[in-house]
Amino acid sequence: MIKLIVGSKGSGKTKTLIDMINTATKTTAGNIVVIEKSMKLTTEINHAARLLDVDEYKISGAEMLYGFVAGVLAGNYDITELFVDGLLKILDHDMDAAAKLLDAIDKLTASIEVVITLSAKPEELPESIKKYTIL
Repeated sequence: MIKLIVGSKGSGKTKTLIDMINTATKTTAGNIVVIEKSMKLTTEINHAARLLDVDEYKISGAEMLYGFVAGVLAGNYDITELFVDGLLKILDHDMDAAAKLLDAIDKLTASIEVVITLSAKPEELPESIKKYTIL
């Protein structure tokens, strides 16, 4: 199940995500993966969560991000929680690509909790994205 943390820039999405990650490191028995752009969470999240920077792997666009996520999941079957910070930033603010990517990731992660931050006003989201749980 995908959960979205949605709001305008500066609304506290990343802070909420950090709190969720740090709570998960204390409560989950599985592995936690955090995907972000530009490694800004390095000092704010518990070291028990694996932090991956899309810039380090030259990830751009929805197809590359999907392949990256699929590869990470294929490489470790013990992942129970996946967090992605700044989806639209990674996808160069392409809302249509984000909707398609969310559908693809949702099919791939049936047994994994997925939390993604999305910088947009909730009322401006297309129905294809609104169908996911918005926190």
